[in-house]
Amino acid sequence: MVFQVKLERPSPAGVAVAEKNICFVEIVPDDAEIDKDQEAEYKYLNYLLEQKNATWGQQFKNAVCLGPALDAEGDDLDEVTGGECIFHFLSMGWKLIFSLVPPRTYCNGWAAFIVSLTMIGLVTLVVGEFANLLGCAMFIKQPVTAITFVALGTSLPDTFASMTAARGSKYADSAVGNITGSNSVNVFLGLGLPWVIATIYNRAKRDTHYKVPAGTLGFSVALFLCTSVVCFILLALRRKFIGGELGGPKTIKYVSSFILVCCWFFYIIMSTLQNYDIIKGF
Repeated sequence: MVFQVKLERPSPAGVAVAEKNICFVEIVPDDAEIDKDQEAEYKYLNYLLEQKNATWGQQFKNAVCLGPALDAEGDDLDEVTGGECIFHFLSMGWKLIFSLVPPRTYCNGWAAFIVSLTMIGLVTLVVGEFANLLGCAMFIKQPVTAITFVALGTSLPDTFASMTAARGSKYADSAVGNITGSNSVNVFLGLGLPWVIATIYNRAKRDTHYKVPAGTLGFSVALFLCTSVVCFILLALRRKFIGGELGGPKTIKYVSSFILVCCWFFYIIMSTLQNYDIIKGF
């Protein structure tokens, strides 16, 4: 168990060590009072603290090292499986690239925030370009490529972030809020900011209005709104009858997951049929 205590005593005259004084107090119970679960939690908290306060060099070391992972008893580290080795090897390049992000201790976290956003934008650009190339090679229309390959590539990180938030948080606010907040940023900032820049550029350089034909966007947005309503109704019913938006009995979890996955497939199938003029939109 680790407590962060802020010291209020003034610094000696003429000495400036840091902007604020912080003391980390580590309280360790007696061995007789520690059971295996508490010991496992204690080791995991120490591991998280080391990761949080990792230096820039330690980030690169963590990127190439596999582990550690505590076993079920919390006594030793689990042996690395073959699947973990393969996944680690395939993702090591990305881990090394993302290790360039400054540690969170620099500039009170602002350096990590700005560099992380820049890298996310670059990765999204790469995903979008490769998705367009793949769609062109497979003779898939660009709107279908956008709602499948591009959407999956840019939304899977949010999915894993919500999964992590759901496991580590007492309430579902952070998990559900992460998804809704991410989509809000995509729509309002991801569309609004480029449109503002393009509008200003066209007016200044070409003295023309910036226009983008809607195409099949109206049908796609209406379909997405319908599936979103189904999703929120499901969450409201789970809150009323189960007492929580996430979790619950195993059968209820499987049924809820199946309904949400069916909504996604329904959206993809209907949008694809409309883009290929098999069904009529509006």
